[in-house]
Amino acid sequence: MSTDIQKRYDFVILFEVKDGNPNGDPDAGNLPRIDAETGHGLVTDVCLKRKIRNYVGLKMNEQIPNAIFVREKAVLNNTIEQAYKSLDIKLDEPPADSSDGSKRNKKGQGQGKEVDRARQFLCQNFFDIRTFGAVLSTGANAGQVRGPVQLTFARSVDPIVSLEHSITRMAVTTEAEAEKQGGDNRTMGRKFTVPYGLYRAHGFVSAPLANQTGFSTDDLELLWEALENMFEHDRSAARGLMGTRKIFIFKHSSKMGNAPVQKLFDAIKVKRIDKNKPPRNFSDYEITVAREEIPSGVELIEK
Repeated sequence: MSTDIQKRYDFVILFEVKDGNPNGDPDAGNLPRIDAETGHGLVTDVCLKRKIRNYVGLKMNEQIPNAIFVREKAVLNNTIEQAYKSLDIKLDEPPADSSDGSKRNKKGQGQGKEVDRARQFLCQNFFDIRTFGAVLSTGANAGQVRGPVQLTFARSVDPIVSLEHSITRMAVTTEAEAEKQGGDNRTMGRKFTVPYGLYRAHGFVSAPLANQTGFSTDDLELLWEALENMFEHDRSAARGLMGTRKIFIFKHSSKMGNAPVQKLFDAIKVKRIDKNKPPRNFSDYEITVAREEIPSGVELIEK
């Protein structure tokens, strides 16, 4: 049975990529994202959230109360407007409750307690809104939601190498291209890969914010499941072999937490075993947990 979250959680996730591009940068010709100063690979928090959303959407079949708000090709303002229609709030008429005003300040836009009702409705029905929050102040206006779950950029443990490959398709798109090639009918392209990278990201779950959005213990279990399996239905030729390798969850004994997050994250140490050869497998790394550095009141859960 779903209940309110009463504990703070912080977590570390380790995932790998083999011969793939984990997160292309559109401003750099879709090259793998990289820290220009150190050469470490990067994967944005937005990319990771997208994979979580996609997994939950597939598992729950986009059904309420686990529908996905930010989905491919969605028109967000239409969804916000639909929330008002579901609540039978008529945005082209004066507010039904006089405490919200005697007239509609802006036609087609909610005001007063209407905004709170619409925001609550969206939190109840959309997993990603009550998890990550959302800006809902556009269009019909349902305010803003500060999400209880946040993620950092993922950063590779070691610097990565970005390789560029020429690829050939034995076909062309148009007749004009075929005539230009005299029937050779080849299309040349480029592909970028990382031979191997072990990435580390950090996340946070705030109990007080979870109680505000309705993010529950059932939602939390679904989040852990999504983090473990978010690459399993995200396969593509461009991404190579990607997968979650390890998740470390720090469960505090209180809502506000029992220790600074940096101290907890420092207890998880990842290092390459052989510094004289480039890493190509997860087994090339040693992961240790300094349990003596974890304060009382914090439980470590490994997945």
